Amino acid sequence: MKIIIVGAGEVGFNIAQRLSEETQDVVLIDKDPEKIKAVTEDLDVQALLGSGTSPQLLRDAGIEDADILVAATDSDEVNLVSCMLAHGLNQYIIRVARVKNNEFLAEKKLFGQDFLGIDHVINPQSVMVDSILSLMEVPGATEVIDFVEGRVKLIGFMIAKNSPLIGTQLVTFKEKGAKLLIGAIVRGEQVVIPGGDDIIQAEDVVYVVIKKEETEQALRLLNIKAEPLKRVIIVGGGQTGAILASALEHSKINAKIIEKDKDTCVSLAEKLERVIVIHGDGTDKNLLQEINIQDADFMVVITGDEEKNVLISLLATGLGVKRTITRVSNLSYIPFVSAIGINTVVSPRLSAVRAILQYIRRGKIISVTPLKVEYAEAIEAEALETSDIVNVPLSKVKFPKGAIIGALVRGEEIIIPRGDSIIKAKDRLIIFSLQQVVPKLEKLLTVKLEYF
Repeated sequence: MKIIIVGAGEVGFNIAQRLSEETQDVVLIDKDPEKIKAVTEDLDVQALLGSGTSPQLLRDAGIEDADILVAATDSDEVNLVSCMLAHGLNQYIIRVARVKNNEFLAEKKLFGQDFLGIDHVINPQSVMVDSILSLMEVPGATEVIDFVEGRVKLIGFMIAKNSPLIGTQLVTFKEKGAKLLIGAIVRGEQVVIPGGDDIIQAEDVVYVVIKKEETEQALRLLNIKAEPLKRVIIVGGGQTGAILASALEHSKINAKIIEKDKDTCVSLAEKLERVIVIHGDGTDKNLLQEINIQDADFMVVITGDEEKNVLISLLATGLGVKRTITRVSNLSYIPFVSAIGINTVVSPRLSAVRAILQYIRRGKIISVTPLKVEYAEAIEAEALETSDIVNVPLSKVKFPKGAIIGALVRGEEIIIPRGDSIIKAKDRLIIFSLQQVVPKLEKLLTVKLEYF
């Protein structure tokens, strides 16, 4: 597969990095010489200096025989024009654009084949808000990912140093009749696709696959308290904060939003009825005490200043808030932020990477989600009639080491698989896989998992 990426910022760079590791044919375009230099030094991809709005440069990149164009710059206008030109130069190419401006997003007809010709529009803020709302549904989680239209959930959570689960062998859950599967464990920088003999350790990030309707039961078994949310504090009234506040407007949650810009506060107050708008600075300890931060179930810190976001989250934690969700844009900061005790992090750039990657697929791949350290993925795929894994018990399938099936979905039935489970054609599969195992999965599934 040949993929052209316009924009060598964090989003474009991370996508190109993942593709190059899978030996895909990648061309990266950017007008910043320093970014192009970094690409050529660090990645095994072709890098071209110039603008994605140049028809000649797109031709030089091989647009006429490319399969996908991903426009992922920080400029909506550049992304839209790049896709429009690609549409004119190659009518068969798949076009994916990153778009942030709500004014553009409101004009959906502009993206159609008759005008800009964009196949998929990614709005990082909306994706990030969806992630925050999912996290609020499971307050003890560090990550919540929906599969099969939300009927299956992948929940990641941190094992606290005093957790009674420490030392528990995974086979114990099966012996208790638990309807869940632990599909992956992130241990430091290592990703483990576990077997029944593996043992849970302190500070592991454990990813569990469960049915939506059995979430509460599974969380009790995992010693995670899932009390309903009553009070939420949002810090940051920008685009993301406004979208989140609007989403909470019609819920039963008592929500407040803190914003230091007076004009933004006035604008928010005009649009919101139930959510209380507070003019102030989230770093103000006295203000946080005045609004009784210790009684809040969640504080969502999503200003545009990630250093300030980290500071506010640490301050609020010290003042007694139960949970924080912290916006961190710089992807390289995320491991360090986790190391100082902030484990629930959202990132508009990571949201964009994840959303874009699922479109760089062919065959029967429905979605793909990189896990926390991004050395592993959760893949949703459809089993084909021609696959070697259908119509035989899973215990007899030579599934590659480093991959595991977390769930089967057959019509309305959701199955947490066991050794005697049998996959049938057209079953939806939730698969956990280490990055290096994907080529073996391709052969087994006989569906080209064109891995990014």
